[in-house]
Amino acid sequence: MAASHAGTARRKRPMKTLLIVHHSMTGGTLQMAKAAAAGAAAESTVAVRLLHAPQADACDLLGADAYLFATPENLAAIAGLMKDFFDRTYYAALGRIEGRPYGTLVCAGSDGTNAARQIERIATGWRLSAVAPPLIVCTHAQTPEAILRPKQITPADTARCAELGAALAAGLAMGIF
Repeated sequence: MAASHAGTARRKRPMKTLLIVHHSMTGGTLQMAKAAAAGAAAESTVAVRLLHAPQADACDLLGADAYLFATPENLAAIAGLMKDFFDRTYYAALGRIEGRPYGTLVCAGSDGTNAARQIERIATGWRLSAVAPPLIVCTHAQTPEAILRPKQITPADTARCAELGAALAAGLAMGIF
């Protein structure tokens, strides 16, 4: 009986956790984060936690095996509430999450690279491992009205987000990350 139980234990993999921290003012980034979460949820051995940045804390970071950080680019920077999340959690997690995989989602009006670069710098300090280049969706919103209008992310772009979530979850499940 013990040998049978040991064989079962070897086949069963422990549940891994993917934490998706996001902020969205006009809905675009939230659509991207939800698409990534849906893609990741297809992996049955990975628990997906989707948290709004003000609700996420250092315990959430420490309890996760991988991360997706999703932000709009505001004034060529990450959103203030994402910055607040990183400010509140950075030192509590420093030296405790090294080597864990992460990805970045940015919803931008025209560029997005500076927001992605900011997250990359933070992740470098934490010594996280990027699993893919930042996924930037450009909405081309350039006027105050267009910038503040609710966003609708295209099916092609939400599919890209879902693919990133699925790839990250699959890598976790297979032990690649």
